[in-house]
Amino acid sequence: MSKHRHSKRHPLLRIFSLLVMTIVLLAGSYGVRIFSQTKVAVHKTYDNKVVKKKVVNLAEKKPFSVLLLGTDTGALGRSEKGRTDTMILVTVNPKANRTTMISIPRDTLSHVQSSSYTGATKINAQYTYNDVKGAVDSVTTMFNVPINYYALVNMGGLEKIVDAVGGVNVNVAFSWSDPYSQGSFTKGPAHLNGKQALAYARMRHQDPAGDYGRQKRQQEVISAIVSQALSAQTFNNYGELMNSLADNLRTNLSFDELVTLVNQYRVAFENVTQDHLSEIGAYINTASYQVPSTAELQRVSNLARGELGLSSTTLDNYNTKENALNAQNGFSWNSDNNPRYLLY
Repeated sequence: MSKHRHSKRHPLLRIFSLLVMTIVLLAGSYGVRIFSQTKVAVHKTYDNKVVKKKVVNLAEKKPFSVLLLGTDTGALGRSEKGRTDTMILVTVNPKANRTTMISIPRDTLSHVQSSSYTGATKINAQYTYNDVKGAVDSVTTMFNVPINYYALVNMGGLEKIVDAVGGVNVNVAFSWSDPYSQGSFTKGPAHLNGKQALAYARMRHQDPAGDYGRQKRQQEVISAIVSQALSAQTFNNYGELMNSLADNLRTNLSFDELVTLVNQYRVAFENVTQDHLSEIGAYINTASYQVPSTAELQRVSNLARGELGLSSTTLDNYNTKENALNAQNGFSWNSDNNPRYLLY
């Protein structure tokens, strides 16, 4: 099992999940000059019907959590509902002035209950079966962590957003060419337009780090969008950027709450720690899954709860129960050979 990291499949299933941070920073930077335009755009992103938020007193700088989701709907011509192939649990700790992003791999074993199917599934399918609420509930149960807010981003809008900010600057870690994402990149600094940034964020098959490497590139592109969006150059395209964000983001954070975040939590947003749920590849029947050990699930739970000012609790859920039964029958999380994982 790979170690977690701290730091600064199907190839069509890709998303982009940190644009809510862009909205937060943009509202704070441009609100005074073009407050009305920002407010209209952000109002279009607001949806509190699908998932009722667990309200936090943001004015008093209480810690809170956000589940950032990306849907592949509309990407590369897709029109069906799709899945959320990137899920990031974000905790914001104003006392420590720190934001922690915990990436959850899309193939993580999860349990779903819906009108059409009940049983094991990959966590990215929770959205397909039960919409945003299914995704939120699954992460809440898996880690016993309350989720206050959500933000859902449509990958299909990434190209427009990047083009609206005039492109983004990245540092390509290694040269690669990928027929699935239709991208080709040379090692070193690069300035990407929207189409290139989409390919750069989507690639997985050529990355030695697999899905973890893809997550890191997505986070790099998001950071670049935020940086470019706050530049003087972007101010000229501000209307285009706001329209792109409004069309491709849904969240239960209201405009007033976002403005409060800017005023009260900006320092915490500028200090970001990245982490991820580490797992091993395993076969369940004929399908390949990512399976986290109970120890790793507990580590992530303790981390997230601690950032929210909550005490640790011992996890007792679908994953931990299946893990215990598999361990009794000889399953090892130290294997590198895609072992068989049984469902009991």
